Amino acid sequence: MEIISFIIDFIIHIDVHLKDIFEALGPWTYVILFLIIFCETGLVVTPFLPGDSFLFATGVMAAVGNLELVILIPLLLSAAIIGDTTNYFIGRTLGDRVYEKGKMLFINKKHLEKARDFYMKNGLKAIIMARFVPIIRTFAPFVAGVSTMPYGTFIRYSIIGSLIWVPLFTLAGFFFGEIDFIAENIGLIGIGIIVVSVLPIIIGFLRSRKKTTV
Repeated sequence: MEIISFIIDFIIHIDVHLKDIFEALGPWTYVILFLIIFCETGLVVTPFLPGDSFLFATGVMAAVGNLELVILIPLLLSAAIIGDTTNYFIGRTLGDRVYEKGKMLFINKKHLEKARDFYMKNGLKAIIMARFVPIIRTFAPFVAGVSTMPYGTFIRYSIIGSLIWVPLFTLAGFFFGEIDFIAENIGLIGIGIIVVSVLPIIIGFLRSRKKTTV
């Protein structure tokens, strides 16, 4: 419960926490920023870390002069792409074990084959759009690896998605961060971004439930 409370507090007051980190670590803050995006995209055990709202908040910090935009965007782009690659190969390693044993934990060989077919047909759409959906963003590279999607294909889509995702939210924070209302309510803006991001999941879930009850 304490961890959950901390995560919620971090998201709501993300601007305050980032300022505290910057004041405490100075230039080393960039290392922390890199690790947050890397873990959010690269480890299936950390889907709870902020993504969209975090990028927006870093953009706001760049707008007020605490961070350098020319360093920030390339850094976070690298974190997103390296994170995706790490996640992909973790999935690829587990996928090999599944094919050898037939199944492992909750992963089934038949499910992998279906996932592989899905990514081969909709790879561009699936990988790029997943960048903008919390939680899905964390699991998409893992599933791509488990389903043995060719790495060359995956990384191309991952780079395209990263080139859209990171600059979009970071620059949005940078350009709108000087507006008093936004600067004073970054936490609420972040929550709004999260709500809008998860709407596709909620809508898809409701539609699937409706189909099963008809």
